[in-house]
Amino acid sequence: MHRRTLLQGTGLALAAPRLALAQGNARTLRFVPQGNLANIDPIWTTTTLARNHGLMVYDTLFGLGRDFQPKPQMAAGHEVSADGLTHAITLRPDLRFHDGQPVLARDCIASIARWSKRDVLGQRLTLLLEEMRPTADDRFEIVLKKPWHGLAWALGKPSANICAIMPERVAQTDPFTQITDYVGSGPFRFRASQWVPGSVAAYERFAGYVARDEPADFLAGGKAVYFDRVEWHVMPDPATAAAALQNNEIDWWETPLADLLPVLRRNRDIAVEVVNTAGALAMIRFNHLHPPFDKPEIRRALFPAIEQTSFMQAALGEDKALWQVPAGAFTPGTPLSNSVGLEVMTGPRDPEAAKRALAAAGYKGEPVVILSPSDFPTINALSEVTADTLRRSGMTVDLQTMDWGTLVQRRAKREAPAQGGWNIFCTTWEGLDVSVPGSHQPIRGNGAQGWIGWSTSPRREALREAWFEAPDQAAERRIAEELQALVWEEAPFIPLGLLRPPQAYRRSLTNIVTGGPPLFWNVRRG
Repeated sequence: MHRRTLLQGTGLALAAPRLALAQGNARTLRFVPQGNLANIDPIWTTTTLARNHGLMVYDTLFGLGRDFQPKPQMAAGHEVSADGLTHAITLRPDLRFHDGQPVLARDCIASIARWSKRDVLGQRLTLLLEEMRPTADDRFEIVLKKPWHGLAWALGKPSANICAIMPERVAQTDPFTQITDYVGSGPFRFRASQWVPGSVAAYERFAGYVARDEPADFLAGGKAVYFDRVEWHVMPDPATAAAALQNNEIDWWETPLADLLPVLRRNRDIAVEVVNTAGALAMIRFNHLHPPFDKPEIRRALFPAIEQTSFMQAALGEDKALWQVPAGAFTPGTPLSNSVGLEVMTGPRDPEAAKRALAAAGYKGEPVVILSPSDFPTINALSEVTADTLRRSGMTVDLQTMDWGTLVQRRAKREAPAQGGWNIFCTTWEGLDVSVPGSHQPIRGNGAQGWIGWSTSPRREALREAWFEAPDQAAERRIAEELQALVWEEAPFIPLGLLRPPQAYRRSLTNIVTGGPPLFWNVRRG
């Protein structure tokens, strides 16, 4: 089993490439992403790859600053009525889509409507929404049934799903269907004609993009673009990516294999750093629609066999600076992380106890289909340990390996495993997302309208709603503790630990915007 790494999000402090010459001396940055960019609709999927792609191609109405507070981005202004029910948003002048058409209020309304059907906070907007209406070409209103001070934060958050502003014609696509028109509103144009899934994706600077006239501030402020072209080169073989980085054939590798880190660190032209201190929470996700994991007793039965340290070591190696256990339902180290019921994960590990519990719960040896991505080293390692753990617990395991893009398509299927569906997949969620109940998609219990796995729990939904209404942090913490207790009872997922993986890049890079996902604006030429 290989020990491997990935990045899932925030906290970036990298350095300026010795720019490659390509496409007629264009300044080109060569980047190796964490996997295959097979699905590029940032509304249809929650993958980090689609999110990173989306933040290059689309702009958002608001952006989070380094203080994680929302600030206007496409918006020129944001006014809230005295009763807190009406949010009036005015667009900046000269905003244009990549096809040259102006960005209008109706485009924003259609984009918010599509996003709200899939995003965890967007769904709250749907619940509270009275209406959205344009009041001018460059101005619209969002009218709520009751106040929600977190609306701007939801519209500007950089984590999945981002509220990407698309042309109205594109945003009218069913949110459960992938878009085929890739015209965006952001600083880079996606070169769809040059896209070869599994090989390369290319982006070119959009000359018509008008940045805010202010300094960059995380994902707020001015997005000044200093590259003419960015190329994503998919390299599923870690040895190939490592050699390419050392030979200056690429500039930035997002997911260096842990076993190769000593070699990379010996190269004085390469920097290896943990840039995502918030980390990513690894987890096992169950399909709640089909046996055997439609029964909470079956899901709970696995707890005695789960050894979080083994999962972390498989993914990132022995260096404890790169991971943290124990982990409960919320991101370790954040205010709502708590120890309620954590002995479920920290007590003596006993696969035989899991085997007895499975038998008592009625498990009859049905095959369990586990999806594993061959080109996503960290998740592949987590999947391998999951398969081994289930086998030692007496379950019949069918570990099916495929590329990440195919896995993302497959996990969206609701059919039974025997008809092409699945029972389990492993994944990671950014620490920012799963630090609070509001944006914690795996903890939701809204069934068919929820995240992949389709867990149903009125009790978890009621507690999440109570969190939005909590008067202070003490009340929020009590709710988080009750939610964690329900996670151990209902087992919508099993937390495996917090990953803090490094990235590797050429030291000749300077001043990539600090904080945030891999973005390629605000890069100062060295």
